Amino acid sequence: MRKPNIVVFFSDQQRFDSVGVNGQPLPVTPRLDRMAAEGVNFTRAYTNQPVCGPARALLQTGLYASQAGCWTNGFPLPLDARSLARRMADAGYATGYVGKWHLASDSRAGAFWVSQPVPPERRGGYDYWVASDVLECTSHGYGGYLFDRDGQKREFTGYRTDAVTDYALDFIHDQASGEKPFFLFLSHIEPHHQNDRDRFEGPIGSREKFRNFVPPPDLPPGLGDWEKQMPDYLGCCHALDANLGRVLDCLAAKGILDDTLVVYTTDHGCHFQTLKPQVGPGGFDDYKRTCFENTIHIPMILRGPGYMGGRADRRLASLIDIPKTIAEAAGADASGMQGRGLAHDGAGAPEQVYIEISEGMLGRAIRTDRHTYAVHAPDKNPWNDASSPVYVERYLFDNEADPAQKRNLVSDPASAPILADMRQRLAAEAAKAGETGFRIDPAQP
Repeated sequence: MRKPNIVVFFSDQQRFDSVGVNGQPLPVTPRLDRMAAEGVNFTRAYTNQPVCGPARALLQTGLYASQAGCWTNGFPLPLDARSLARRMADAGYATGYVGKWHLASDSRAGAFWVSQPVPPERRGGYDYWVASDVLECTSHGYGGYLFDRDGQKREFTGYRTDAVTDYALDFIHDQASGEKPFFLFLSHIEPHHQNDRDRFEGPIGSREKFRNFVPPPDLPPGLGDWEKQMPDYLGCCHALDANLGRVLDCLAAKGILDDTLVVYTTDHGCHFQTLKPQVGPGGFDDYKRTCFENTIHIPMILRGPGYMGGRADRRLASLIDIPKTIAEAAGADASGMQGRGLAHDGAGAPEQVYIEISEGMLGRAIRTDRHTYAVHAPDKNPWNDASSPVYVERYLFDNEADPAQKRNLVSDPASAPILADMRQRLAAEAAKAGETGFRIDPAQP
């Protein structure tokens, strides 16, 4: 029996509630909603690292970002990493990567590939390649370029999401009738803001199309930039959805849709600069880098062999589960990977998701069925330090009683039993990531 083809459709900075089946009232994601109606929607999926590069590192290795050595942006994937692409190639797959990589440049060594071709040895083992290390540095919403496997520019003039998908469709067309099953990682930058223009760049007409958006309850009026930026943000999400449809239609036209596992997810959510006051000493944040629900709760929808039926799966899940899920579906070697394959039933499902936080603060957090608990190291540099011997309790949220996370219970004496339980849970999860022997001090009144 032929192994399934596998396609990862990866967005950047996409909120859980930007998706129709997850509560978005406007028609932003009709194709993704249909995919959820046919597949499985993991409604309680979370990122394990709310920063672009580190989230990608854990996806490409199956290790937590600190284990992979990429705990902030600007760290490259180690050249000898036992990457997902290499595991898939060993299992007989043709591998392809398209879009934003963000795992080549080494800011510590002064080696930058932000506007140059990524050298072959820094591509994580992928064969087919049309990508840029930092896509926002080689393109804008309209126009720009990527590089192919020979280091040649692939220029485009239309909307970026459409052009990036074009290169992915080329790969599918080439591989659909081949002898090998294929693994494609399609990494979009939308709806991430365009850094050099400090705005979200939806397709022309987005501001009019989505001007009557419904304000999410977690975003306070007058704080951050969401009131101005949300229409373009939703326009980016709508463009992603249309291009997901192009991928699904291509697979269907080739007669391989039901033989292909399609994974849709993102690296982290977006708080639209409403949480900038929460930044720790020496830290920086604009749209992510926190343990708050609007940052860590992400869309995750799978369709294909083993993931059919239109189910909503309410088990806790996270990005670290995706590499193992892919490897297990492919019959590839999954040894040494963290996480848990999503094909397994509820027995032994994790009781919490472990989250590492960098750049905004050096922190660790867990998201349980009900609570969010986070600690930080205020005396450490969140850009240079990977861990700390001492953490201080910073947040405790009861997400059932307070879904907008307006009340921090970390200093509430009535929360003492919960805090004691959270400390033990966090320490156990940190140990799995190789961090042991630290102390957690209570928050200062």
